[in-house]
Amino acid sequence: MMARADSWFLIRRRRLGTEVLLVLGLSLGASAVYSVVSLLAKATSGTALADQTATINGSLSDRPWLDLTYQLLAIGFDLVPVALVLYLLAISGGNPFRRIGFDLTRPGRDLGRGALLVLVVGVPGIVLYVVWRLLGFSAAVVAAPLDGQWYTVPVLVLAALRAALQEEVIVVGYLFTRLRQLGWRKWQIILGAAVLRGSYHLYQGPGPFVGNVAMGVIFGWCYWRWGRVMPLVVAHWIIDIVSFVGYPLAVGLAPALFG
Repeated sequence: MMARADSWFLIRRRRLGTEVLLVLGLSLGASAVYSVVSLLAKATSGTALADQTATINGSLSDRPWLDLTYQLLAIGFDLVPVALVLYLLAISGGNPFRRIGFDLTRPGRDLGRGALLVLVVGVPGIVLYVVWRLLGFSAAVVAAPLDGQWYTVPVLVLAALRAALQEEVIVVGYLFTRLRQLGWRKWQIILGAAVLRGSYHLYQGPGPFVGNVAMGVIFGWCYWRWGRVMPLVVAHWIIDIVSFVGYPLAVGLAPALFG
């Protein structure tokens, strides 16, 4: 009986490990690989990193109706892995939304904690970006088109929500759950997820990588303490809305840093 139990335990560990690799390969793990290649391309291009750009929410067509269609399709399909991890958590037992704290049962507390994280992470993040740019450790991040259409701001808000859901539900809610089941310890999980978060931002340069690793450590510690992913989603959404929608203003105020 003991041998059979040990065998089942090993099979379950292999299945969970394979599941994690497949999920990451379909989502942010793939983004991390592309980011590494993108950084290598920038580093070997013969142009200083500070003189290069990294575009996040560029136009997908010069025809407005087609651009809007492509943008909405991209956002929708990018959220499929989020639905997938919630489904995988559901079939392994329990309500996946309650399991990772991705629900509306504590709206006031979640909003308050999210706002606190915006102050702790978002504001210093902008300052760090400016520092990285001045030191030449970051490309100029083009966060939004300057010649916006009538749909630009709503799409940017949706793009910010997509990023918040992808990163916090997959990298924190799902990954923390599975790594804990695989026997990883607290700080192994927090640091591992934080490095993953930084790695898929490497296309922006080594500076943003360090900044996002730090953000990942803070978010991971908060999730471990609170047991809820919703405050992280709120904070990430607000930070990205400000970054995306406020980008044209930032270019106008400091074109050398943001343009």
